[in-house]
Amino acid sequence: MSFEQLITKVHQAEDVVEAQERRLVAHFDRIKGSWREAWTPGRIVIAGLASGFVVGRAEPLRVAAKSGGLMQVVSMLSSLFAGTTAGVAAGQAERAAENTEAVAAAVEDGDEAVMARAEATVQAVRSTADPIDF
Repeated sequence: MSFEQLITKVHQAEDVVEAQERRLVAHFDRIKGSWREAWTPGRIVIAGLASGFVVGRAEPLRVAAKSGGLMQVVSMLSSLFAGTTAGVAAGQAERAAENTEAVAAAVEDGDEAVMARAEATVQAVRSTADPIDF
């Protein structure tokens, strides 16, 4: 076989491959189109219900056990933070009461002492009114 005949055979084989590729793409486009047309809203809902039923039947106890443990952890953490916040608020209320008593005692002492203690009280209240950082 001559070199020109081999080149001709290669060109023929390339043409066959390109033709097959075009047919394959056309078939794929038809399959894709029919697949999309087959998924009507009713079929989508039915498929969702069926898959939900299958998943629900497969592992209901394990999912319930996991969610229960998670809820216990969340509940424990929230009560921990609530207790800590309540303790801090009680301490702030106690300091505010002490400052009020100090201002009442200052009123008996005189005007200059009242002003000094009032400023101290305002500063103490401002320091207790800062947001709590964890």
